[in-house]
Amino acid sequence: VPEADGRHRASAAFSLSFLSLVFSITAFSSSYWCEGTRKVAKPFCTGDSKGDLCIRFNSPDGNGSQAVQYIWETGDDKFVEKKFHAGIWYSCEEMINEDGEKCRSFISLTPASDRGVLWLSIVAELLYVLLLLTGNILMSVEMCYYSSVIDGLKINAFSAVVTVLAGLLGMVAHMMYTTVFQMTVNLGPEDWRPHTWDYGWSYGLAWTSFACCMAAAVTTINKYTKTILEFKHKRKKLERSFRIEYKFPDH
Repeated sequence: VPEADGRHRASAAFSLSFLSLVFSITAFSSSYWCEGTRKVAKPFCTGDSKGDLCIRFNSPDGNGSQAVQYIWETGDDKFVEKKFHAGIWYSCEEMINEDGEKCRSFISLTPASDRGVLWLSIVAELLYVLLLLTGNILMSVEMCYYSSVIDGLKINAFSAVVTVLAGLLGMVAHMMYTTVFQMTVNLGPEDWRPHTWDYGWSYGLAWTSFACCMAAAVTTINKYTKTILEFKHKRKKLERSFRIEYKFPDH
């Protein structure tokens, strides 16, 4: 029964660690860490363009005068809200009168004083993924390795350390990116600054990955501790039985 319990714990830790790895890679490669809208002035209508996404103008006289009277709309009607989304690598926003999106490198939008922090965040994210992958490999080796319990314990301990380190790096990386994004919102280029914004699904996925990673680490440490305690208990029972045999030898 203890062995079966240990296998269940090992498979639970591996599943959590694998989920964490998949979530972290998905979040790291996507551009939906933050989503929102940008308020931009509507362009003037040209040619046959119609609709509410441009400002119409007309001439008061029809005999080719150079005087052009712009009929400005009042209040917020002069502006249109464009959706945008940004990630670690790039930021994209929708086009006003065309289909599709225009994307820019997020690193180029970041204020020069914060680029170092962003690069540290990227390096930490990469190390986070690498350590998660190492932890996954170690856990899978432990699950398939039956020759020695002591070797299994060593692998178990090492995978626990690697997973805890990965979790700490992931937490630091996510927090650094959050700081950089908020600084870019305040000090970034005028033609990018959002009007409203919130965290997107990738950001949530990144923190879910961190939660799975820490759960995997706790499960692995728990399995290691329980195995050690079982060993100590068996050793005490064995010592006790030896003492009894020594006191009352068989005649």
